[in-house]
Amino acid sequence: MLKNQMFLFGMVVMLTISALLFPAISQGAPQDTVDGAVRCPVCGMFVAKYPGWIAQIALGSNDPASFDGVKDMMAYYFAPTKFGGQPLAENAEVWVKDYYSLKWLDGRQAFFVLGSDVHGPMGHELIPFSSKAAAESFLVDHHGQRIVTFSEITSELITRLRSGQTMKPMK
Repeated sequence: MLKNQMFLFGMVVMLTISALLFPAISQGAPQDTVDGAVRCPVCGMFVAKYPGWIAQIALGSNDPASFDGVKDMMAYYFAPTKFGGQPLAENAEVWVKDYYSLKWLDGRQAFFVLGSDVHGPMGHELIPFSSKAAAESFLVDHHGQRIVTFSEITSELITRLRSGQTMKPMK
């Protein structure tokens, strides 16, 4: 019994030291301020014009890619090479802004309202929330159709949302 306790204690100490010496590698952090010249790689719009709608994906040690809304970020997420990017790492960080607080949150943890009367810079949009309760309240107040999680967003859904709402490609 004492040997087991000593072993467990040793493991806890080793894990703690490892965590201090080798912290989790983060690919970056979302940028609150985006340079005015930065364009969305999907639609070409100037991202800084729409600070409340900015969504970002970490691309390794470089600055994150910025988008003028969740919809375009997800189009890129599903097919980055189509928009001039490199394939994303499976653990790429995804950030969105809560619609009400405008605070950054992990896009994989967010709740998104579809089909509301609130449109983003490119029309129909996935409206992000940090809690399901906030998403449900928004859904009722703004005549939304449904709430989805990150894992429920599909390439087909994004294609339907983007249909008829794309700009001409950048030259």
